[in-house]
Amino acid sequence: MGGAFMISPEARAAGKDGGFRGRELYVVGRGGAIGDATPAAVVASFGFWEPGLVTAAWESGRAKAPVAETVARYAEVCRDWGRNRWAGLAGVGRLAELLGAVNDAADASGWALYAGWRAVPLPADAPGRAAQLLHVLREHRGGAHLVAVRTGRLTPLEAIVAGPGGGRNAAFFGWSEPLPEATDELRTRRARAEELTDELVAPAYAVLDHTSADELMTLLGGAQAAAFPAEP
Repeated sequence: MGGAFMISPEARAAGKDGGFRGRELYVVGRGGAIGDATPAAVVASFGFWEPGLVTAAWESGRAKAPVAETVARYAEVCRDWGRNRWAGLAGVGRLAELLGAVNDAADASGWALYAGWRAVPLPADAPGRAAQLLHVLREHRGGAHLVAVRTGRLTPLEAIVAGPGGGRNAAFFGWSEPLPEATDELRTRRARAEELTDELVAPAYAVLDHTSADELMTLLGGAQAAAFPAEP
């Protein structure tokens, strides 16, 4: 759920209203949380995206509006995504409270994009707050995963092709042929990277006792059902 707003109608509308094209709003809105940085710094913080794609979108997107303004626009897209799906949802305030406790307990050392997003002010309303915290904790896990992938002697591209979606997913991230072969060895390394990712993020969630952790899982299930209702 933390990334669903990125491909939502709200994101498309905000991009169009701001004059952004392609992935410009995504790259500047998301990456701008680390500041008005060099393209190389944004590429490094994203990790899994093809560098040329990120560089082009960053340079063209930041020419259309100040970076801080685009980050604020992107954050509001995230909040509106939650507001449009969870207004009146029972327990959304408690969901935001529990997510906030995890976020407060997390260590941002080495994870620049997560640190940048954690510094973005949270809204007062519960649906918008919960949506933004889900995004921020997605960045928390994303930062951990990039560290875990590199620790496992994988390039980001190797991790993509060895995972679900393989070459199709690599194309989504802007990579083109020739791609690395998804060997058994790469798949084994990637599986270990997933395990290490869980180990790296686990301390933040340890702030919750068993009762609160179970409550969080229940509330997340309700939020997911409300955001993505099953087809009749």
